[in-house]
Amino acid sequence: MDSSTIVVMLLQAYVVSLQIFALTLLGALPLGVIVALGRLSKFKPLSWLVGIYISIMRGTPLMLQMFAVFFIPYYVFGLQTGPSYMFIAVMIAFIVNYAAYFAEIYRSGIQSMPQGQYEAAQVLGYTNAQTFFRIILPQVIKKILPAMGNEIITLVKDTSLAFSIGVAEMFTVSRALVASQRSMVPFAIAALIYWLTCLLIEFLLRRAEKKLDYYHD
Repeated sequence: MDSSTIVVMLLQAYVVSLQIFALTLLGALPLGVIVALGRLSKFKPLSWLVGIYISIMRGTPLMLQMFAVFFIPYYVFGLQTGPSYMFIAVMIAFIVNYAAYFAEIYRSGIQSMPQGQYEAAQVLGYTNAQTFFRIILPQVIKKILPAMGNEIITLVKDTSLAFSIGVAEMFTVSRALVASQRSMVPFAIAALIYWLTCLLIEFLLRRAEKKLDYYHD
């Protein structure tokens, strides 16, 4: 098998990796806001339950969480799941896991905002929702962008964990090619693709930081 064929096969699998990456962000970023607000809630039982959820998600391996989501329907509820459920299980595990990490980043950003911001908004007649989404959240995003960037880059690499329950993303295919071709070239090409993806994300995040420079601390 020549190098061009290997590259084509890896790029086809890379599409699956990108789907995991994009869908995780699409689900985890807004869910993280909801979780953060739950953690900050003055209703103590809700704050306590959300805190336990965050602790479990951050304190157990993502791979273990994927196995749990994948096997619970059968072992707990006796439900048969088909091959298509493998991707669904990956997405559920990734979204609930990353939402916990994003929630803690959101929480730290929200709590860092001066109380005067809220008081000024109240004087101007803003509702709590308007205060949060129009005044607080844009400034919070600027503050947390570097930390969010680190998690997003980690997510690029974590997509490779999907191999553990049989989803054929790029790492899975590269590992199969290494075994069949008895060559490290597929691993090298996959590593290059991961690296270039991270470089692109770093570039986009730096652009985003510059765009948000008008929010001064």
